[in-house]
Amino acid sequence: MRQFFRSGILGVSMGMATALLPVSSVGQSIGSDKNTLPDIGVVASEVLTLDKEMLVGDAIMRQMRGQAPVIDDPVLTEYIQDLGNRLVLQAENTKFPFEFFIINNSAMNAFAFYGGHVGVHSGIITRADTESEVASVLAHEVTHVTQRHLARRALSQQRSSPLQIASMLGSILLAMANPEAGIAAMQTSTAVAHQLNIDYTRSNEQEADRIGIDILYQAGFDPKAASTFFGKMAEEYRTRSLPPERLLTHPLTEKRIADARNRMRRYPDVRLHPSLSFNLAKARLLARYQFAPDYALEHFKAVVENDTFPIRDAGLYGLAIAYLANEENQKAKQINDQLLARTPGNLFYVDLATDIALAMGQADEAIAMLQKELQHKPRNSVVVLNLANAYMANKDHETAIELIRDYLLVHPHDQLAYQLLSNAYKAEKSYKGMHQSKAELLALYGAYPNAIDELQHAYNFTGDDHLEKQRIRARIQQFRDEQEKLKQF
Repeated sequence: MRQFFRSGILGVSMGMATALLPVSSVGQSIGSDKNTLPDIGVVASEVLTLDKEMLVGDAIMRQMRGQAPVIDDPVLTEYIQDLGNRLVLQAENTKFPFEFFIINNSAMNAFAFYGGHVGVHSGIITRADTESEVASVLAHEVTHVTQRHLARRALSQQRSSPLQIASMLGSILLAMANPEAGIAAMQTSTAVAHQLNIDYTRSNEQEADRIGIDILYQAGFDPKAASTFFGKMAEEYRTRSLPPERLLTHPLTEKRIADARNRMRRYPDVRLHPSLSFNLAKARLLARYQFAPDYALEHFKAVVENDTFPIRDAGLYGLAIAYLANEENQKAKQINDQLLARTPGNLFYVDLATDIALAMGQADEAIAMLQKELQHKPRNSVVVLNLANAYMANKDHETAIELIRDYLLVHPHDQLAYQLLSNAYKAEKSYKGMHQSKAELLALYGAYPNAIDELQHAYNFTGDDHLEKQRIRARIQQFRDEQEKLKQF
């Protein structure tokens, strides 16, 4: 689907202050071995229980969706989630499911925060040469979560109030993801900055580096990728101005690079073939999110002509996206059809085939293709949301609504699904459903007052359906309860 990141919540004010936003780490690191670690759960729980950590993490993620340029793209989301899950399987001390997401930002950066949330900037993927390099970043951030570094930092900062710490760290997180908004927020909490224990943070980085590299190897990736990507990051900071010093609590020191290189000697050589999925994700980010349409077309024509992508089909995929963006639909179709013939069922190609078909007014063709895919992948986000979109393009909104509602039973936090559902209800002139869907979408952004307003609008369309009135009143109360929980922090 041709979906893009959000930089605000449908024009609605968030209402939730950055005081709710604690944060973890940026970049990569190097720390103590597993058998020398303290009992993480006992130490961290003195300050923050797992339940509270998940509650705060959920609140942060809702605000990130609303205020940061999170890429809302089912294909890329599925790719980064799958890659992250392969690493989590090798991690110890996992207390909750992880959510990985991509921020549309060309900086080489990543961060983790409470409750298993890991954000990676698109610049990490577009600058990496191999999937192992991207995995090395994710493994580092996974370790920050499993070792509960945020909660342990909170324990070390007891001289400051929890609200002060949360405000400062939250401002830093928002600044990393969305500099313009975050640095402004950071001005209100600078008094706490000097109380942050930088040495303590660096010890976290050392721990995350060492454990992360081990996770990387155990997951089947090349552990040497960690040191090679360190080199890329070091070169990046040599040739450009650094971000504000307050954002550099995780500096890429020469010692970190040297320690990572020394650690490489413990591991055998790992030789891997180039990853098709990684190269397709990289091409998609460049063609659809980083480059303007005309430049993307020029760039990928040269890539294909000179055969400069590690996997030629990934370069062709980028070219097909660029042709579509420039409304050269037939050329895009010709390339993508060849790619699909070579790798049937590949979701990158299936998604693009849907976009091309809809751009050419061939919704029936897209529906036929996606229905076949649905038999093998009944609740896959790429297949279901593309199929719902195709049904809507074909004016079959009732079928789209049924499909999305079933999907949301398993994926209740999918904001794109709620946006499609709201559009489908609007097209059907079912205003109760439209307002209810908008309410759920706004709640995913943490905008509970606005969500309650939408439910009150929905209430006006219930007529004499007393059961539905009761359900809406109950949901309004749930949103108010969620608001109240957040005030406790």
